Amino acid sequence: MIILVFFLVHWYLSVLMQTVFLHRYAAHQMFTMRKGWEKVFYVVTFIAQGSSFLSPRAYGIMHRLHHAHADTQDDPHSPEFSKNLFDMMWKTRLYYNDILNDRDTISARFKKGVPNWPWMERFGDRWLVRVAWMAIYVLVYVQFAASPWLFLLLPIHFLMGPVHGAIINWYAHRYGYTNFTVDDTAKNLLPFDFLMMGESYHNNHHKFGGRPNFGGFRWHEFDPAYPLLKLLNSLRIIQLRRGRDEAYM
Repeated sequence: MIILVFFLVHWYLSVLMQTVFLHRYAAHQMFTMRKGWEKVFYVVTFIAQGSSFLSPRAYGIMHRLHHAHADTQDDPHSPEFSKNLFDMMWKTRLYYNDILNDRDTISARFKKGVPNWPWMERFGDRWLVRVAWMAIYVLVYVQFAASPWLFLLLPIHFLMGPVHGAIINWYAHRYGYTNFTVDDTAKNLLPFDFLMMGESYHNNHHKFGGRPNFGGFRWHEFDPAYPLLKLLNSLRIIQLRRGRDEAYM
């Protein structure tokens, strides 16, 4: 039971920070915050994602390219131009690393306003740091795992961030339903998003790329991250932008 709780806490904290900080803030600028709070979000994201920490700067730039070139050859992660899920993940990794290490030739317009804390980005990307997080996960399992089969969950802990991205970038472009006609294959993966904190309403998001509420177009569509954004806005930790109902690009 302890291990399952640990896994679920890690899963939901990781996907929460990915959708709120990396996706809605870094990529789409659906809200603003002061630099001090931005660093707090960096640290919480680092803790939540652990060994799979994703650079908010690189993620934001790459995701903007995804919206601008969805399901074309210029899309950093499209199932339409990948042999399988793992091929897409590998191509995404190469694209991400080029941005992270300033080896890209991406237009400056995609980089405007993305958060960038160079020290934390370098620290979170160090292999020694990633291995240390992995060791922590293994020690938790050694201490509390009631069955050897539970150790099969460890690879998901190790790659939590990329796993979350792959679920949406592959499966939400392959399976699900649509509310809107868009210029790509984005679909709403789950009728009720109990798994991805609103991220699975991908068709809705591709239609209204700047809208902070990913759900709400059908009675069963509930975006769990949106009430949190409203709470943070009421506490003046963030400031939601008004009228953000248009696509980013």
